Amino acid sequence: MENAQYRLEMKNISKQFGGIRALDDVSVQVRPGEIHALIGENGAGKSTLIKILSGAYTRDTGKICMDGQEVNIASPLDAKNLGIAVIYQEFMLAPDLTVAENIYIDKLAGKGKLINWKKLKQDAKERLEELGFGNISTMEKVGRLSVAHQQIVEICKCLTRNAKILILDEPTAVLTVTEIEKLFSLIRLLKQKGVSIIFVSHHMNEIFELCDSYTVLKDGKYVNNGMVQDVTTNDLIHMMIGRELTQMFPKRNAKIGEVILKVENLKAENKVDNVSFEVRSGEVLGFSGLVGSGRTETMRVIFGVDKKTSGKITFMGEEIQPREPKDAVQKGLGYLSENRKSLGLLINQSIRMNTTLASLNKVTNKGFIRHKYEKEYVKNLLSQMSTKYGDMDDKVNSLSGGNQQKISFAKWISADCKCIVFDEPTRGVDVGAKVEIYELINRLAEQGVAVIIISSEMTEIIGMCDRTVVMARGRITGEIGKEYLNEGTIIKFAMKED
Repeated sequence: MENAQYRLEMKNISKQFGGIRALDDVSVQVRPGEIHALIGENGAGKSTLIKILSGAYTRDTGKICMDGQEVNIASPLDAKNLGIAVIYQEFMLAPDLTVAENIYIDKLAGKGKLINWKKLKQDAKERLEELGFGNISTMEKVGRLSVAHQQIVEICKCLTRNAKILILDEPTAVLTVTEIEKLFSLIRLLKQKGVSIIFVSHHMNEIFELCDSYTVLKDGKYVNNGMVQDVTTNDLIHMMIGRELTQMFPKRNAKIGEVILKVENLKAENKVDNVSFEVRSGEVLGFSGLVGSGRTETMRVIFGVDKKTSGKITFMGEEIQPREPKDAVQKGLGYLSENRKSLGLLINQSIRMNTTLASLNKVTNKGFIRHKYEKEYVKNLLSQMSTKYGDMDDKVNSLSGGNQQKISFAKWISADCKCIVFDEPTRGVDVGAKVEIYELINRLAEQGVAVIIISSEMTEIIGMCDRTVVMARGRITGEIGKEYLNEGTIIKFAMKED
């Protein structure tokens, strides 16, 4: 029998995906009625560990015990039956069903075939009142609720399954300060009821305000655990960081020149609050911050995907008003999306078509594509980028992730942009492809292009950028020059609340 003082023990858990070791001998212990912080940078292994506990992934090695007994979690149903519930940032709710229907979605009819609507509404109302949210109407469609109230419905749904362990993955990312206070009150109430809570957050102030204990992961490995009261913010930051910068980041010899893009007091309804910055020719400007900090939203406004409510955008000395992406492209702005499969590429179309998509003027004559010239043009461009492919008329989805990303790069390089935004440029690519992408970025800067990199990898920001802007909750919280650029400084600005 294992140690019964723990509600949960995950011992020596390892998980490998192909050649990548996502988790390597990781152990976590959580007591009954304890709020346990799971801490680490993006890519540290937190999500993989949660998915193993929730049954979404199966572990390669190690064992899981609950209340002193070893358990087997081979599917999400196994986890649910054991009383394990996960609330992700993307809620698992049916927006067109009512609050009551969502709360009891897996047992609507009870033991019979007919739904007792009166009892369903009453039970849901009582559940919400127990949690202090009796003001939420049980007959309101979930899709019409605020994000905060949707989160409460998600928690309530989990508790109807008698959850013993509740995992909250970045639960405050989309909440206001007032909503966060209400959520914390609810979490403390659940703690009093004996529920064990695993709390995943990058906000140090939240960890110190709410959590009893912690486990730190780094690069898929266990680093340390202990009681929150026994450590400082700097202690935890020191545990999270420390990777050495290697030769992954090639040297750049670019001359930084005049201002290409200047943004002043930019505001938009969707997480952009009074943002101002500028980037110069030959400069690589980093944008760092946590998930939901407003980095991508800022660039979407500049590129004309989303509307600004106020502010000024000046490009090449001229004020511009992009109303849609093609306006920005015509001016010489490029934007490589973080989601290449749905927003960056037409993955079911050919490599050739994707490469020239933003620069058709180069391969057309009087409105007709010069196919022979286009093929030669694409062949030369992709050879310069060491792109591996069979035939340029093959579909893009036949390529590896790294080569797909090179096609995304080729599209914007072909467009002769004066400024290009690269949002998570190396997400989902292997180490070799990363180095080649960094070389491409350096080459653009050396040609006088103003480059903006949005990245969740702090080593990437430090290794590639001349200067970095850090955002939190839609605002710029700091600007860091190259000489002061390190992981500790980035984390401190990223966790700054005002």
